[in-house]
Amino acid sequence: MEDLSMTTIKDIAKAAGVSVTTVSRALNGYSDVSEKTRKKIQEIAKELNYSPNTLARSLVMNKSKTIGLLISGINKGSIKDNFTFEVLIGLNQYIGETDYDLIIFSTTSTKQREKTYSQLCRERKVDGVIISGIRTDDSYLREVVDSEIPCVLIDIPIESSTVGYVTTDNILGAKKGVQHLLELNHQNIAMMNGHEYAFVSKQRLEGYFQALEEHGSKVNLNWVVNGDFDEEKAEEQAIKLLNLYPEISAFFCASDLMAMGVMKAAKRLNRRVPEDLSIVGYDDILLAEHITPALSTIAQNKVALGYEAAKLLINILENEDKAHIITLPTELKVRDTSRKR
Repeated sequence: MEDLSMTTIKDIAKAAGVSVTTVSRALNGYSDVSEKTRKKIQEIAKELNYSPNTLARSLVMNKSKTIGLLISGINKGSIKDNFTFEVLIGLNQYIGETDYDLIIFSTTSTKQREKTYSQLCRERKVDGVIISGIRTDDSYLREVVDSEIPCVLIDIPIESSTVGYVTTDNILGAKKGVQHLLELNHQNIAMMNGHEYAFVSKQRLEGYFQALEEHGSKVNLNWVVNGDFDEEKAEEQAIKLLNLYPEISAFFCASDLMAMGVMKAAKRLNRRVPEDLSIVGYDDILLAEHITPALSTIAQNKVALGYEAAKLLINILENEDKAHIITLPTELKVRDTSRKR
């Protein structure tokens, strides 16, 4: 006998050749569904051993008024960069203005082998999900797109009728950082990027290239390295790069944590910041203005990312016909780690 919990209205819709909404309205007795269609759907539901009490059906039919925040990629560096916490503040601000509740659940590769994305969401009975910190090679990403559960991604550009995303203008943000260094007469500018499975890394690298090309400066691919958004890894990579190419006079870094790693590398190599090496970060984390010297950086509003993600998800849940993409601006904060060459 078929496992009752495995049959959803999506399965019925597929078998009947109709939309999920039509199945939902037929099973709930709405009068705008023809009697012929209703009978067909009821017969298929019976054949598939569909249970009206399954979590899958309750998720679609009966709103729990609960939103889930699915967090991936939390590590010890997260304590310093505070990204997730600030996003959470924004989420909480918006959701506090509504009648929805917010729950948080984390995911790891081990958990993902044990449960699918849909199982995870159904167990927690959430109407929709906001996902932060997910990599582009994450096994859950394909499931997010295929699932009927509405979702908003932070910094992953996927859009459908039930999926949207919120991000900042990463290309322009990176351009601002590199242009600032170029205006300070730096010609040999290296980039400390994140990793190839981060959408923001690709975007910020593009901004780096665009700024150099528009200025007529040479692009040296050997001067672009990945620090995996990790302070220690960035320090190691910066030491290697500066030893190989001592002519490098500035670094644009795809995160403030990595910029702090580059600052440590400079200290170990007896290169003064900013006298011998200028550094610009990205994020404007809380520590950026409190370290010595204070870090020049590209500020993105993490609280606004969370606020707009919650707003967008609830718009999708309430079937409001609005754009599913939100791009927020960035701002160059000039402090003490960048100076004229």
